[in-house]
Amino acid sequence: MPMNFDPDDVQRALSEAWSLSTSSQWTADNPAAGQCNVTSLLIHDLFGGDLLKTPLQAGDHFYNRIEGKRYDFTASQFDQPIVYVDVLTDRADAERGATHDELAQLRAAFRKHHIKST
Repeated sequence: MPMNFDPDDVQRALSEAWSLSTSSQWTADNPAAGQCNVTSLLIHDLFGGDLLKTPLQAGDHFYNRIEGKRYDFTASQFDQPIVYVDVLTDRADAERGATHDELAQLRAAFRKHHIKST
């Protein structure tokens, strides 16, 4: 059964699903820290669309485009707004910053929290 893409619900479920097991940079004060690769991969797996990136000083930042609209579910990790350049990228590029275990952990936690709201 495909999941319904409701960006607000997805953001809430992700916020509850992120943890140290999905990114070693996670903190309670900044749960989105380091989650961009694994999150963009999960969203791409579940809802399709495109994987995008914007080069930042600290490295590439990954996010998604679904039905022509940009969704950056991990933007809250940054102190300053991002100047997006929307470079189309692929899974292999995003996978460089996420382990298989991190993605599996995020997928399981996301499904648990997403189901509660549907």
